[in-house]
Amino acid sequence: MTSYYLSSILPCRFISVSHQLFKIIRLTLFALAAFFMISCEEGPTKIGEGLLPGSDFVTIKSIDTLSIRSYTMYDDSVRTDNPSVSYLGQIYDPYFGTTTAEFVTQIRMAEKWDDLPFTIDSVKLFLNLLDVKGESDVTHTLRLSEISQQIYTDSAYYSNKQVPLTGYDVADIQLPVLKSDTVNNIVIKLPVRFGNYLTRDTSMLFHSNTKPDFRSFFKGLYFRMYSSSDPMLVALSLAPPSTLGAYNNYLVLFMHNEVDVQKEFYFILDAINRNASFNRFSHNFNTASAGKKIEHINDGYRDTLSYLQYLNGVYTKITLPGLESLKNDPAFDNIAVNKARLTVPVYFDGNLYKASTVPSNLRLRYKTKSGYKYDVPDYNIDQYHSFFDGTIDTTANLYKFNIAAFVQGYLEDATGVIKPELELFQGAGTRNVILKANNSKTPVKFELTYTKF
Repeated sequence: MTSYYLSSILPCRFISVSHQLFKIIRLTLFALAAFFMISCEEGPTKIGEGLLPGSDFVTIKSIDTLSIRSYTMYDDSVRTDNPSVSYLGQIYDPYFGTTTAEFVTQIRMAEKWDDLPFTIDSVKLFLNLLDVKGESDVTHTLRLSEISQQIYTDSAYYSNKQVPLTGYDVADIQLPVLKSDTVNNIVIKLPVRFGNYLTRDTSMLFHSNTKPDFRSFFKGLYFRMYSSSDPMLVALSLAPPSTLGAYNNYLVLFMHNEVDVQKEFYFILDAINRNASFNRFSHNFNTASAGKKIEHINDGYRDTLSYLQYLNGVYTKITLPGLESLKNDPAFDNIAVNKARLTVPVYFDGNLYKASTVPSNLRLRYKTKSGYKYDVPDYNIDQYHSFFDGTIDTTANLYKFNIAAFVQGYLEDATGVIKPELELFQGAGTRNVILKANNSKTPVKFELTYTKF
């Protein structure tokens, strides 16, 4: 141990430590000097700041706590004239109850009547069913009734309109067995007496836009369908065909003349010169199953769920009191909306309602002070509605809607025409959806990002 303390290595260790300590002190002094030099300089981004007015600066902010409320609503009087799709039959849902669909349409002569003698041999109705829902393997019957009031393409007709009839009808027309969830082209045999009734006054078998013609003589048909047990709903289009002369829904009178020459005469439902038509819908919510029945409709109650039904049934109304408060706050007079997104979570019961059964997309409309309803302007920003979105996110289980244009328009509206509320609806299709709302664990959310000038 003694020889260790007398070793010549020890002085060398002290010299090494002193040298390192000096280097550390020197670097520290250099760093301090640099700090004081920098702190005395004005940041380049701040030079001249005092010379610029405050209006030359903007602030971008986000809010995701604006209050939002959801309600389940129903209006039994919805305009349905000149529809793109007509529905017929009945469908049942344990949450929504029973829905009944019917339609009224004119029929139009396909060509000029030849005024030659004839005998009707048979009458057939050709229908192109775009979709079939429900039990198609049970007996379903069709009833055709003559309407007593002429209808017009430029008139408004509503889903609850009563249909005056003449008393003439063709009942108990049995439909063929149909295939569900696909297109069905069917041919239905009608009694010869119906053809004779249509042609009972051949002087009225002409078309004219200047005087009463066939449409005033035979004003149209009221289509209804009945089921022997389980209901079924079918869809067809009475809109003019996209291809000239390619009719899909029509009546044919098969006839022969006095020398037994066969001929045919057509009455068209989906005529190129459009026939007037409208849909009738009725909804019986009381037939829904116990425990699943919608409890609050049109009563202003903020439930944890809201509902949206096809065929003009119940829908979800969303009010934005937080946005209204923001508009009334002078501090937000000069803002530009960068982003406004509405997210609406979906409820699945794991059985009837799941990701594969809900509508693939939904739309939003707003209501003006006068009561008119329009799609939010964001929906038509691009051809495919990509900006608006509205599609179901099956991973997050929600619908997303971008509504920046609507929000900006509402904030800038000084007339009070635009109301701070929206309605969720399904543009087309036959699927219902249940949505989470209000005090749900995952409620509807409204996110707003804006630039303040």
